[in-house]
Amino acid sequence: MRLRIHINLLMAIAIGLSAFSAVEAQDIHFSQFFEAPLLRNPSLAGIFQGDIRFQGVYRSQWASVSVPYQTGSFNFDFKKPVGGGNDFITTGLQVLYDRAGTASLTTTSVMPAFNYHKALSGDKNKYLALGVMGGLVQRRFDRSKITTNNHFDGNGYNPSLADGETFTNSNYSYLDGSIGMTFNSAIGEDRPDDNYFIGVAYHHFNRPKNSFYQTPEIELQPKIVVSSGVKFTLNETSYFTIQADYSKQGTYTEIIGGALYSYKMGNDVENPEYTLHLGGFMRAKDAFIPVVKFDYHPFSVAFSYDANVSQLKTASQGRGGMELSVSYIGFFDRDNSSKNIPLCPRF
Repeated sequence: MRLRIHINLLMAIAIGLSAFSAVEAQDIHFSQFFEAPLLRNPSLAGIFQGDIRFQGVYRSQWASVSVPYQTGSFNFDFKKPVGGGNDFITTGLQVLYDRAGTASLTTTSVMPAFNYHKALSGDKNKYLALGVMGGLVQRRFDRSKITTNNHFDGNGYNPSLADGETFTNSNYSYLDGSIGMTFNSAIGEDRPDDNYFIGVAYHHFNRPKNSFYQTPEIELQPKIVVSSGVKFTLNETSYFTIQADYSKQGTYTEIIGGALYSYKMGNDVENPEYTLHLGGFMRAKDAFIPVVKFDYHPFSVAFSYDANVSQLKTASQGRGGMELSVSYIGFFDRDNSSKNIPLCPRF
């Protein structure tokens, strides 16, 4: 960034550069990445036990040492069968909002998604999915909150002076796109609730312009994300879910993974009214993330907190960011609901 920020913002910049590699315009990330599946891979749309899903995640980071980075994600997906076989299509929408730093650098994106699930077996829950997602991204900041060297007149700070920067607009927009593929399957015919997936996604394949300046042009680096997950039953009332992502964008890489132990409560363990999930995730060289999640069918609420273990732990006192997520997964009252179909994409 060419803006020369006043010294009282240096700590915030250092945190931002370390956490998000902002020099190379790295993507926003969530610790509850499993609650924002379309940001992982558009072909994860529709891989759930239900016909329709709504998910929202809110994140606040670095409030202990700086103006907090605030990020919100909302997505929904709708799955239905097509043709005379076991194939499905899923349509969805991903909305993302992020505000960072004293200058309120804000990113807003709205991206429709489409996913096709091709059944690979007539006697086992096995699917190959191809998904695409694309839409409009808008970025802006509050130029009046920027302080540069030009604001100092020799005696002190003078906000009436021009900031000396050459860009003409404090906002711009661009089109962005992602594509992904996922393989999703039950582990065994006698264990239909145990399943796994593995997928790979390619984000920003059109390499959109990512700068407030006209020259030099700076492109948003493409990002590759490899995702996997497995769910297996321990007994009639409990199960484990393990998930992990590997991301690479330019020279920046991120590895995050962990597990949740889930315990069903209520009289009907086949369709539990309540389920408690406890576990933790680790973002390599950055944070340990304890997670607690509670299902009250058809709603879920989850809370997580990043315990910072990076080189910034001294300044942050180990405090990173909190996340809160809320989701709804439901079935429609119709003959071709996936609730009544033995073979369908799910995890």
